[in-house]
Amino acid sequence: MVHIDLVYEGGLRTKATHGPSGAELSIDAPKDNEGKGEAFSPTDLLATALGACMMTIMGIAAKRRGVKLEGARVSVEKHMVADPERRVGRLDVAFDMPAGVGVEDRTVLERAALACPVHKSLSPKTEVAVSFRWA
Repeated sequence: MVHIDLVYEGGLRTKATHGPSGAELSIDAPKDNEGKGEAFSPTDLLATALGACMMTIMGIAAKRRGVKLEGARVSVEKHMVADPERRVGRLDVAFDMPAGVGVEDRTVLERAALACPVHKSLSPKTEVAVSFRWA
């Protein structure tokens, strides 16, 4: 169990504190929803969580297999929809992977990424398109 405290600071801004570490994070409403867009929005954090989770699970699999994953990058593009309700409609996840990873290891790492808990927790209404580019 992880405890996270959030405090509404006004002006559509919230501050979150991660219980175990004390790390803090500001969250702001996006410009297209009455905010200033000066920090991650809640849905930006969802997209960020997906990319970080996928990369972390790949990192665990890589560590177990003795594969070097340093330098791997992921970018997530978030697409909002408004009809019938405002929500994240699609997340495009693009990985740029380092050279020197064999075909068998690539398959294991790609499967690991798709099995991350954040990906498994998303609504079936949210389309997730994932691509891997191996150097």
